[in-house]
Amino acid sequence: MLAIPFNKPPIVGTELDYIQQAMQTDKLSGDGKFTRLCEQWFTQQFGSLKVLLTPSCTAALEMAAILLDIQDGDEVIMPSYTFVSTANAFVLRGAKIVFVDIRPDTMNIDETKIEQALTSKTKAIVPVHYAGVACEMDTIMAIAKKHNLCVVEDAAQGVMASYKGRKLGTIGHIGCYSFHETKNYTSGGEGGAILINQPELVERAEIIREKGTNRHQFFRGQVDKYTWRDIGSSFLMSELQSAYLYAQLLQAEKINQKRLAIWNRYYNTFLSVASQGRVEIPHIPVQCEHNAHLFFLKLRDTQARANFIQKMQEQGILTVFHYIPLHSSPAGEKFGYFNGEDIFTSLESERLVRLPLFYNMTDDELEQIIQTALAILDNE
Repeated sequence: MLAIPFNKPPIVGTELDYIQQAMQTDKLSGDGKFTRLCEQWFTQQFGSLKVLLTPSCTAALEMAAILLDIQDGDEVIMPSYTFVSTANAFVLRGAKIVFVDIRPDTMNIDETKIEQALTSKTKAIVPVHYAGVACEMDTIMAIAKKHNLCVVEDAAQGVMASYKGRKLGTIGHIGCYSFHETKNYTSGGEGGAILINQPELVERAEIIREKGTNRHQFFRGQVDKYTWRDIGSSFLMSELQSAYLYAQLLQAEKINQKRLAIWNRYYNTFLSVASQGRVEIPHIPVQCEHNAHLFFLKLRDTQARANFIQKMQEQGILTVFHYIPLHSSPAGEKFGYFNGEDIFTSLESERLVRLPLFYNMTDDELEQIIQTALAILDNE
């Protein structure tokens, strides 16, 4: 049995109290007291125009694709180094995905490669903030403005991180968050949110989220009955999940600081190994404030990574690689194409390994991970 898993869902200790409060309200289906409290928290803390909780980040991305009227034949630009939901949301609406290469320093989309991937069919750009480190958003937003495109931030990993003082998810036209159990904050296993940053998108977003009806307006007393107005689906988070999430949001800064302390311990430890050229460690651009979502090492090649993972597991510690580039998968080849040359996407993804990092990690667990990893690297 593994002594140290890769992840444990964060627990702050007050989740059950809030869940019990939610149970006593007789309102469990969503858009109740705790849903509103969570949405208000994000609006006040982050400054987004409108925040709507969703069942997952996948659901938030699917909402975004509907909201932007993605149609058959439209093209959407994104990195290949991302989770399948980033692409699936737009493929479901008929879009062709155009993958571009990543930057090796941040593993984010290479903003200098976006403009050459544009065609007359391009409808949107979807930057993915890998590891909670921001993409170069000023450049991306400037390209979008120049070519009249929409930007959907996949900030699944980016809650509490920022770019030039602006929270990730609030910079593009739409932002999407994840509260999956592997993320910094969870709503009890699954969950997400969509951030609407353009006034003209708010009303339709509410309708799409409520199965295409204006039910949200009805409950606010703005209309005397609600009717079917548009396409949509059931994109509400339950009140029990919202209550769980609210407990964590009240401790958001505490969680953030604990994760940053673990991340910094890793960084300072492996900096000397990196200076010898034996590994590479994450790079945080000066304009970015990250959230310690994950810490990775880049080893020499795929074989070196496989050896490292195996030897760590033999010592009871689970370390894992990450995304298989989407353009190299069967669905990626069917529903998209890679624009330009794949210089870094495949190469860098094959070297990367993630170390355990979770809020409830003990000092002893952290020290065991570090000492074990150093011993393995010393014997390489």
